[in-house]
Amino acid sequence: MQRRTLWTGALALTACAAGAGVAWWRLHPRQAQSPALAAFWASRFDGPNGEPVAMDQFRGRPLLVNFWATWCPPCVDELPLLNAFHARHATQGWQVLGLAVDQPGAVRRFMQQLPLVFPVGMAGLAGTELSRSLGNLGGGLPFSVVFDAGGAVAHQKVGKVSEADLTQWAQLG
Repeated sequence: MQRRTLWTGALALTACAAGAGVAWWRLHPRQAQSPALAAFWASRFDGPNGEPVAMDQFRGRPLLVNFWATWCPPCVDELPLLNAFHARHATQGWQVLGLAVDQPGAVRRFMQQLPLVFPVGMAGLAGTELSRSLGNLGGGLPFSVVFDAGGAVAHQKVGKVSEADLTQWAQLG
């Protein structure tokens, strides 16, 4: 009886570990594929007020791209950190771009309450697919991608960024 219980327990643990491994493999951020990167760098967005935001203008320097929305509490929580990161590291060549998976009117109203010092592009619902092409397989928000000066993906994070994340990423520049 004890031997059977041990075997059953070991089998259950093995099944749980296998399930966790498969879930991690399917949902963890992945490196963007080359065609996805080419499409990303060729993208153009409108800003909240209709101003053009072309991705190719950000090439050649480190870039932190943050996918966010006004209706996403962790997104809203991290925006002051991103503002501060931009202010601290702009002189070292860093750029920050927010891509809002939202409506322009909602973003304009939000930015009246919390002005963002970095540019914002309106990615709309297509932003979810764009973030997936850059490694956000689950399509969750917030999602951040750090590009090195050569335009390659250096870091990715699904979920709210921390000061520790930003400190680590700043070492890239």
